[in-house]
Amino acid sequence: MSIDLEVMKQLENRPDEVLTRASSTVRAILERALAGGEISREAGEVLFNTEGADLSAVLKAADTVRRERVGDRVTFVTVRNINFTNVCYMACQFCNFGVRKEAGSAELLTPEQVATRAEEAWNRGGTEVCIQGGLHPDIPGDYYVQLLRAVKKRVPKMHVHAFSPFEIWYGVRKSRMPLDDFLAMLRDEGLGSMPGTAAEILDTEIRLQLTRNKLSADEWEKIIRAAHRQKIPTTSTIMYGHIDGPSHWAAHIDRLRSIQKDTGGFTELVPLGFIHENTRLYRNVPGVRPGPSMTENLKMHAVARIMLQGYIDNIQASWVKLGPEMAQTMLACGVNDLGGTLMNESISRAAGAKHGQEITPLEMVRIIRAAGRIPVQRNTLYQTLEDFTDHDPPEIEPLVERACGASPVAFLTQTELQQAARS
Repeated sequence: MSIDLEVMKQLENRPDEVLTRASSTVRAILERALAGGEISREAGEVLFNTEGADLSAVLKAADTVRRERVGDRVTFVTVRNINFTNVCYMACQFCNFGVRKEAGSAELLTPEQVATRAEEAWNRGGTEVCIQGGLHPDIPGDYYVQLLRAVKKRVPKMHVHAFSPFEIWYGVRKSRMPLDDFLAMLRDEGLGSMPGTAAEILDTEIRLQLTRNKLSADEWEKIIRAAHRQKIPTTSTIMYGHIDGPSHWAAHIDRLRSIQKDTGGFTELVPLGFIHENTRLYRNVPGVRPGPSMTENLKMHAVARIMLQGYIDNIQASWVKLGPEMAQTMLACGVNDLGGTLMNESISRAAGAKHGQEITPLEMVRIIRAAGRIPVQRNTLYQTLEDFTDHDPPEIEPLVERACGASPVAFLTQTELQQAARS
């Protein structure tokens, strides 16, 4: 990991010591945040541009705010990702997941196949299935309803977290129903919550280059607000590290905060670093960066914590995007959640992610304990299911066989593993 070691070393000091070394401008912003004040978009942009002693102060302040808002518990959810189709004609530049329906690798699962995967997840301790897929041209208008009915019939207590705003937009077109009516129907058929993906960067100029504005920022917000109006909670996301920068990041987070002030429907923020290797965006668009730097990852999670405090208090690190080691590092910079165990993962892998498809609950617990924090299994809506302060989850084999030596806890030292072990 390429991180300024001096910046990280400062995190071992007391907050007041770190803050004293910051510039007067940054210190004033952080003192306001530490007093519980709201940080403006402009101030957020200042924090995104910090380096050296100023950056150390931002990271330390984020950790302090995290402790005050949510304590030392680090949560995770036992979930299975189910991508029901990889057929998609939207041709988003940053995505390498979609194929044409004639492709040899094309796949479209039946509702019963999706239900079978959900049942497998339930039998492995899963409490949630995250169901998403491409925008297949041939699915019927009631396909999303069929998926919900099949899953809820097979595993009635499984929480279904499904359908991004882009999929909802597509479902409305396919079903020819008004947006609110379509969402209410999905809710009544068992949709428990929605992923707030497809947000990318909520900026018109950037989105035109990423997606040709197929789903505008205003349309994304309209669908999210409608979901919240129908009592369907959602996550919120930001995808960064491509053709964007600090001004876009601060504006995006400010927009999420404005929505949350009105609706209260976001459960968490999930920053998603751009995975560049296999994407058309990186190959074909001049000036596209190969994903965020490690320092930008630190800034994103920390500044989000500071700007969103009191509004969205769960900040998640995506171990799929960052890798388990970097995700653990984020726990010192404002993060309080490590996301899901996943069991399967297709979309990030298609773009070039190399961090595996699953971290088992026991591995999650060991990563969290090795960071000196309290591991807690939650459900989708952040209600506590089990506190692992003094015991371990059962050990299970990964659902998908791993390549030799590809353990997500391999980065931990033998001493850390021993300290993390509980029996």
